[in-house]
Amino acid sequence: MTDEPTPVPSPDDPALAATDRELLRARALVLHDLAARGADTADVVDLVETALAQRRWWVQSWPDGLPMVAGQLAQDVQDVMIDTEGRWPACPVHRDEALQVEPELGADPEWVCEHGCGALAPLGALGPLPD
Repeated sequence: MTDEPTPVPSPDDPALAATDRELLRARALVLHDLAARGADTADVVDLVETALAQRRWWVQSWPDGLPMVAGQLAQDVQDVMIDTEGRWPACPVHRDEALQVEPELGADPEWVCEHGCGALAPLGALGPLPD
């Protein structure tokens, strides 16, 4: 018997249902951006997992929302982090302001600065804050 961890399926695995693939993709995008900004602590990853479970129910209740689940997951994580970790992710120019997910309810979400910088990166493509 080995203690090797069970591998996490790839979002591109054809054996997964479309809902599972999209939920895994959304999780990967949010985790990438958390890691890029150094916010991928165990507590925050737990927040992602909790939000993901809630979004699974949401998508099962409203299948048309599947293309929007990544942006919704990112917003869920932001909402919880404001109470526990602070604003995330910070704008690289306006460090005291968090970037927002746009569209609020739509496909192809982006991180946007509402204070003049505009769209900075698609969800899942944030880089580290510059020094």
